[in-house]
Amino acid sequence: MSVYILVVDDEPDVEALFRQQFRRDLRAGRFLMEFASSAPAALARAVEIEDANLILILSDINMPGMSGLEMLPIVRSARPDVPVIMITAYGDAETRRKALASGAADLLTKPIDFAVLRQEIDTRLVQAA
Repeated sequence: MSVYILVVDDEPDVEALFRQQFRRDLRAGRFLMEFASSAPAALARAVEIEDANLILILSDINMPGMSGLEMLPIVRSARPDVPVIMITAYGDAETRRKALASGAADLLTKPIDFAVLRQEIDTRLVQAA
């Protein structure tokens, strides 16, 4: 069974950055990463991936059209089993409060501390096993 992590960000360089940071994990087949460049695309993909296979959604907050905060309650309703970690360049207290109140498991600020994110992913992989 393959496990998936869905990354949602409208910035085109994010996919390359994540693939570079997790290249060993991806090559070893520990998990698969899928990328969506918009909240609507992420919502569609979150529903398509089999329930037990999607273990984490990482979403930027500031995106054109539907923001990550607008997507959050929708994806949490459709997939209450999947934790969502929001990512933002603006890690102020109000943004954190809004994200957590809307159902986010956590809020990471840019630049992303990939050591912290790796620990979070490892925790989710253990829970999924």
